[in-house]
Amino acid sequence: MRITCPICGTRDRREFYYQGAALALERPAPDASPETWNDYIHLRENPAGLTRDLWQHEGGCGAWVVVTRNTVSHEILATALASEVKKGAAK
Repeated sequence: MRITCPICGTRDRREFYYQGAALALERPAPDASPETWNDYIHLRENPAGLTRDLWQHEGGCGAWVVVTRNTVSHEILATALASEVKKGAAK
């Protein structure tokens, strides 16, 4: 799989570190139950189809990149700097 870094261009996915889904997880309160913390830490969606993931270009410029991809076909549909995606969400 090849990922296009908005700064460096297209690179092999081995240059990137996969962080997980690119969505804001709501952190539990510090005094939340152990079950709530367990779910927050360990349970994640595993969808078949379109996802938006957060990757770091660890072997390159270090940028955080939001990758829109299809988990079934491994096709990458779009990439964007996470900082730009965050700015767009704040508007």
